[in-house]
Amino acid sequence: MSKSTAVESSTKFEQLLRASVQLPGVQINRETYLRRELKLYCSPEQIDRAVTTSPARAGVPIEVVNKIAAHVIRNEAAKVTAISAAAGLPGGVALLGTVPADLAQYYGHVLRIVQKLAYIYSWPSLFDSDGLDSATENMLILFIGVMFGVNAAQAGVTKTAAMIAQQMAKTLPQKALTKGAIYPVVKKVAQILGVRMTTQIFAKGASKVIPVVGAALSGGLTAATFLPMAKRLQKHLVSLPLANQEPDIIDAEVIEES
Repeated sequence: MSKSTAVESSTKFEQLLRASVQLPGVQINRETYLRRELKLYCSPEQIDRAVTTSPARAGVPIEVVNKIAAHVIRNEAAKVTAISAAAGLPGGVALLGTVPADLAQYYGHVLRIVQKLAYIYSWPSLFDSDGLDSATENMLILFIGVMFGVNAAQAGVTKTAAMIAQQMAKTLPQKALTKGAIYPVVKKVAQILGVRMTTQIFAKGASKVIPVVGAALSGGLTAATFLPMAKRLQKHLVSLPLANQEPDIIDAEVIEES
């Protein structure tokens, strides 16, 4: 692949990512999501700690976390498989003209499962009130790279997780992701994903050549790719230090004798 082709592939994937982020319901509120998923398993006090710190530091058992992760993967996979390629898309995405609408929708669900798995496995919030910044965009590229089995992406996510765990940070390491040691990894992964995206466009296009049968083939392609990709990300996240931190020690109230 020439340098110009690699840059073009990277740019196209980044355009796809930004278009997908704009879809309604793609950005997941970390606090709302954690409270909803943990309420069946944790006390209100433990949920509060999970929100303010992380599920791991709040002492949520990894068995519970894995159970929640398996549920959200099944749920999101069912949604992305059932939804028609062109249904439910806002006109704004189609008007961008830079990416196919159905591919943006597919990656919208990819981004949803990325956030859900990241939050339950003790990552900080990926989006702030300003939406998609450079650090978040680069982190999402690494997460998606893990889903596609890109080794460089796995290394990048591992390094980022170690930084967050070591500093007990509540935000992403902005400098490392946008200028520092992890940034070159991000650019490499984006180029690889750009090539993969081109392959996906061809596969989805070919599946729709024959009406009716094409729809079934398209749904089959989605089911065959989304589920194993989500499970690959889950497997990596559960192995990281963020998901395995020791619970914070909560000081007991000291009652002094009079």
